[in-house]
Amino acid sequence: MIKPNNTLSAAALSLLLLGACNKGPATSSYTLPVETGVSRTLAEHRSNSLHNVHYNIKLQIPTGKDAPIPTSETISFELTDLGQPLQIDFKEKPELLHGLKVNGKETAITFQNEHIVIEPRYLKKGQNQVQIDFTAGNLSLNRNEDFLYTLLVPDRARTVFPCFDQPDLKAVFTLTLSLPQNWKALANAPLQDSVLTGATKTYTYLPSDTIPTYLFSFVAGDFSKVSNSERGRAMHFYHRETDPDKLKLSIDPIFSIHHDALAFMEEYTAIPYPFQKFDFVAIPDFQYGGMEHVGAIDYKASTLFLDEGATKDQLVARSNLIAHETAHMWFGDLVTMRWFNDVWMKEVFANFMADKISKTTVKDSNYDLKFLIDHFPAAYSVDRTTGANPIRQELANLQDAGTLYGNIIYHKAPIMMRQLERLMGEKAFQEGLQIYLKTYANGNATWPQLIEILDARTSADLLAWNQVWVNEPGRPVFDYDLQVTDAKINSFTITQKAEDGSDRLWPQFFEVALVYADSVQELTVNMDQANVELKEAIGKRMPLSVLFNSSGQGYGVFPVDLRYRAGISQSIDNPVMRAAVYINLYENMLNGRKVTPDLLLPITMLESGVETDELNLKLLTGYLSDTFWRFTTPERRTAVAPDLEKNLWEAMEKQKSGNAKKLLFKTYQSIALTKEAQDRLYQVWQTQKAPTGVILTEEDHTSLALSLAVRDYADSEGILRQQLARIKNPDRQKRLQFLMPALSGDEKVRDAFFASLKNRSNRDKEAWVATALSYLHHPLRTASSEKYLRESLELVEEVQLTGDIFFPTNWLQSTFGYYQTPTATQTIRDFLNERPNYNPKLKGKILQAADHVFRAEKLVKQ
Repeated sequence: MIKPNNTLSAAALSLLLLGACNKGPATSSYTLPVETGVSRTLAEHRSNSLHNVHYNIKLQIPTGKDAPIPTSETISFELTDLGQPLQIDFKEKPELLHGLKVNGKETAITFQNEHIVIEPRYLKKGQNQVQIDFTAGNLSLNRNEDFLYTLLVPDRARTVFPCFDQPDLKAVFTLTLSLPQNWKALANAPLQDSVLTGATKTYTYLPSDTIPTYLFSFVAGDFSKVSNSERGRAMHFYHRETDPDKLKLSIDPIFSIHHDALAFMEEYTAIPYPFQKFDFVAIPDFQYGGMEHVGAIDYKASTLFLDEGATKDQLVARSNLIAHETAHMWFGDLVTMRWFNDVWMKEVFANFMADKISKTTVKDSNYDLKFLIDHFPAAYSVDRTTGANPIRQELANLQDAGTLYGNIIYHKAPIMMRQLERLMGEKAFQEGLQIYLKTYANGNATWPQLIEILDARTSADLLAWNQVWVNEPGRPVFDYDLQVTDAKINSFTITQKAEDGSDRLWPQFFEVALVYADSVQELTVNMDQANVELKEAIGKRMPLSVLFNSSGQGYGVFPVDLRYRAGISQSIDNPVMRAAVYINLYENMLNGRKVTPDLLLPITMLESGVETDELNLKLLTGYLSDTFWRFTTPERRTAVAPDLEKNLWEAMEKQKSGNAKKLLFKTYQSIALTKEAQDRLYQVWQTQKAPTGVILTEEDHTSLALSLAVRDYADSEGILRQQLARIKNPDRQKRLQFLMPALSGDEKVRDAFFASLKNRSNRDKEAWVATALSYLHHPLRTASSEKYLRESLELVEEVQLTGDIFFPTNWLQSTFGYYQTPTATQTIRDFLNERPNYNPKLKGKILQAADHVFRAEKLVKQ
């Protein structure tokens, strides 16, 4: 690969490698520079001068993941401007390029800074054809011994084949795959024909729908195929699952959820499903939850395939994931952002619609509770940090697009959108979205173009509203003043200020609840000023407590009334209100506002013992474990662990719900610090006999083995080897084999494992790497793993260049999750201080991931 910061040497290397075949200068007198990546300047020029792009791609996929893949390609397009050389993106070594024809004539290859550069003299106005013979790049082919799959978002198509890799040059793809005869394949378009020749078969697909390069996709390998034709729509599902119980319990729900999601989207948008086919595949240890390829959606297999031990949260997460990817068919695939600075648009609507779909299709779904728990803690985890980014970010070059992804676009954006819907009204909002989709169908659009459509349907000033919610990071901090005379409220003032100290305001609606012994009264606040008088409260009885953001729709740090800090589950019937209290307590602890870790830990334990809603219980136990490991000193942990373990076990035994029992057992497993607790876990693992009422699966027993190993339990290596022998699925066997060195009781083995991650090929399975790092940096191992922090930071730039979009964040979060020491914080500060010109987006990722480290250093001293 040619590194981005090495422009001159890249050109020189191209000349040396291509020799006499390379005609034309390494630099050009033309005004458009040849830069690494895809600059916005280049993208805008090509968008204006290229039209009707068509790719005809033929790949010969051999047996074995390391063998080269011979590929030929014909790019057809209309060209309207001959004033600049044509730049075709290819982020690979120049020696992978073998031949070039332009409009039927052999042409010398000029390769510079990740681009094939074709001079205007070889081109013509109107229709052109460029034929390229090359070896496909491997970076984004995700090759395994018996399967491979493409994953090309946001700018990875150019790592596999030469193309115009930008979202607003949509194209038609005609694909031909030659592959081993026992393999199956899935692509964007329907299969046209299949020809068997010896040990090889060739699939030829029909021309695809018009799609951007990042949505081009194929999967090939040893997969099973299941078909379904309910409700008049054929679907094909490819997978590698071997567990018969999972297959029996999962296949029908997976198809049913897809059908429900499609029906909802067709009704909500008033647009029928807009593409030729609807198929999907489950991939072991897929990098994301899913990816919305037209006609060939990819999913992480473990999210789709559930068994009888699945919790309600897992079932809801599966439905939401399927709904999310289905919603993308309209938001992102039918209408695509013009440039990746608006990538958040497709994600916000996919999440926003998925929540609406789950509201109508998931049995016993509490939409408001799920929305609150899914989005607010995740959004706060970034927006509270000094590395927070706005929803809409600037992007000068597509090579940095991966850094735009994160919790802000996936979780703050839906919160913003729900506030916008509430401001406009549901009907006006839906009508605006329908007009947007119909106006820009099969094309591209920007956020300002959508705002213009929505602004015409409301009296509110959306442009001003948009500035603080979308274009700027951060959140408000709320406070209040409640005055009482003769046991009645005579004044109730609510204030907001920006967490960063600025004078910005976030106009929004939220609710405040007055809690009495016999009732709860909820009042709506229109927080459109810095100070708002809640007049509806005047004259009401003095409450036992005031509960802020009781409907779970307001955004910011809300105050907590510590007069009412316990007995929440037993006194408040509404689970959304309880969740709001839990979130407010945790956020106030992190901000140092009255709540300390020593106060929050017993509250979360008490409430975990009596909370009846499963989603709330997951939130609570997560906060309990988080507070225990991140914000409690090792000495304090040792002191409180026996009582925590005892209370968790007793709470588990008292619970009636099997899913609630399992959540409490998993929390017990997470905390287990005493020998008694670890012995109990070992007995459960060894006998494979779960506590009464708890269902544990193979994955759960693997998790137990890993938990024992990271605690250096007796014969940990033997436990891991025995668990490996228990696993029958080969993909899951390979995963555990990968993790085992990171869990070794021998520090030298762990050192060698970390050193191995410096080699890019050892980071190919990104989900495995993130899990391994979380064990390598487990709080019980931080004393020996802190030495990895500096090198981990030094690898971030390479990880961003070679990994997929979520990998830098996962790398950093798995690394920095549990450190509390001044030396750890100093390592991070020194690294950043030594690099004043460091990539600002990557710096933001580091500050986001390290936020808990900075806060822990302060909180553990309280």
